[in-house]
Amino acid sequence: MITAVAAVVVALGSLWVSYTQARDSRRHGRQSVRPMLHMRRVKEYEGTEAGLNVINAGLGPAIVTRSIVRLDGEVIGQWDYHTQQRLLGPLPTRPKAHSLRPGAVVLAGQSTFLLSLDDFSDDRHGWFWELVTRRLVIEIHYESLYGGENFMVAPPVF
Repeated sequence: MITAVAAVVVALGSLWVSYTQARDSRRHGRQSVRPMLHMRRVKEYEGTEAGLNVINAGLGPAIVTRSIVRLDGEVIGQWDYHTQQRLLGPLPTRPKAHSLRPGAVVLAGQSTFLLSLDDFSDDRHGWFWELVTRRLVIEIHYESLYGGENFMVAPPVF
């Protein structure tokens, strides 16, 4: 009888160890491909380019699920071609823009400007720096290859 009880206890202990090891292994696998988008405003960092930059500092690709663009606190759409046309059309100089539609992928280590001016100078383009620092907010929602996490990044608040 004692031998049978001891065998059941050992079997249950082994089952518990196997379960926790498998759970931790799955968790580690998810973390090993986790994306981590970081958004920053760049002004004359290396050269004369300025704008709103997004970087995937994580270990896996970030899959964009949606984006929200706010201008002066009002939602004007997603960060796609049509929203860019409405936003950039009336500006004195047309900045370069990179869309992030749902399904777009930001690879691990990738860095791209969402909105930028190549030849930025404070005296000629103060309006642009005001736009990217005070008026425009681009919020990007994304997930990993596993899906369902609903991560989000937006520019830091000044």
